[in-house]
Amino acid sequence: MNILVTGAAGFIGFHLSKRLLAENYQVIGLDNLNDYYDVFLKKERIKLLEKNPNFKFYKIDLTNHDSLMQLFADHSINIVINLAAQAGVRYSLKKPHAYVHSNVLGFLNILETCRHYPVKHLIYASSSSVYGANSNIPFSTEHSVDHPVSMYAATKKANELMAHTYSHLYNIPTTGLRFFTVYGPWGRPDMAYYSFTRDIFEGKTIKVFNHGDMKRDFTFIDDIVDGLIRLLNHPPKYNSSWDRNNPDPSSSYAPYKIYNIGNNNPVNLLDFIQILENLIGKKAKVEFLPMEPGDVKETYADIKSLQKDVEFAPSTPLETGLRQFVNWYKEYHIKD
Repeated sequence: MNILVTGAAGFIGFHLSKRLLAENYQVIGLDNLNDYYDVFLKKERIKLLEKNPNFKFYKIDLTNHDSLMQLFADHSINIVINLAAQAGVRYSLKKPHAYVHSNVLGFLNILETCRHYPVKHLIYASSSSVYGANSNIPFSTEHSVDHPVSMYAATKKANELMAHTYSHLYNIPTTGLRFFTVYGPWGRPDMAYYSFTRDIFEGKTIKVFNHGDMKRDFTFIDDIVDGLIRLLNHPPKYNSSWDRNNPDPSSSYAPYKIYNIGNNNPVNLLDFIQILENLIGKKAKVEFLPMEPGDVKETYADIKSLQKDVEFAPSTPLETGLRQFVNWYKEYHIKD
């Protein structure tokens, strides 16, 4: 089976590709290797994946429709996992055009290629950020997500709407996954757990927003990958009980489904920092700041539907996952 992983040089795409290769899938990796964060780190991930002969890498930008169509024409692709996107909530306040370009136009091109070269399943990355102004905790896929508070969130909400349109029009089975604060080795340097670790090691001050009064549903990368693997051969079917007068936002009369994928266990940010300090063996210098525009106070995933449908069960305690990350960080960044 040929599986296309877009964003293969990214954090989640790298780990997913590595797991797929270990399970003997043929993996076609695609990435534009943009410089939103360290390109060298992305190339190092690809270098590791290319050690497996079942992995083929293509440097293609999703906005290049012709190159994407040619890739589908040259390969018999069975499943698409679209993880490529312009990431980052705060960056979207500075560079909103980048998000529409990559996340909206790029995703449209993925949908169009899946239309012309039908696939068994399109799985794509949405985000917990779509919950925006919603304060009904835990976040459920049955809740409204009509009030995003960042352009990043708005583009991810747009992806869900676009996917439904193509599921309806062209019968493409689409599954959207709302990721909740993914962390782990080979992670993204722009994420707080990574930058906090770097700054604590270097004796620099870390910036803690909303004066530390925040919670995040930290989810270890191995648990995320396990959920993705479980969904591969579980494309959504028509929901025969879907009611147009009382519509379930997470399913449809079309082959369309939305899931939360998180740890279902939010952790206070200050407790998170204390765990990092204990693992690193060094106290953090902290600067407390007000809430940033576009940010939210708490994320908390209701994962009952994913548990029910594919027996998803995140099993990595935060301290265990952070220990693996800190050990990797020391090995990768701190040279003896």
